Amino acid sequence: MYVCSCFGITEQQVREHADTGACTPRQIASACKAGTDCGGCVRRIQSLLGRGDCPRRELIDSGAPEPLGAEADAVVPAALSEAA
Repeated sequence: MYVCSCFGITEQQVREHADTGACTPRQIASACKAGTDCGGCVRRIQSLLGRGDCPRRELIDSGAPEPLGAEADAVVPAALSEAA
């Protein structure tokens, strides 16, 4: 089923990006543009992401700001660093 009709992104694609480390709608948007046009799919993306395990979830929940730019590139989810 399509989540983002603007860019033709499916639930499966969102789940695949989540499996590779995208923990927030912003990270999903960076990976596939879903949620960046009309924004109507952002709540659906949030519900697909749920509240499951995420390497940065503790920081986000504690109110720490998400890193931007070069700082964001320096943060490597545990699943990705183990694969390297």
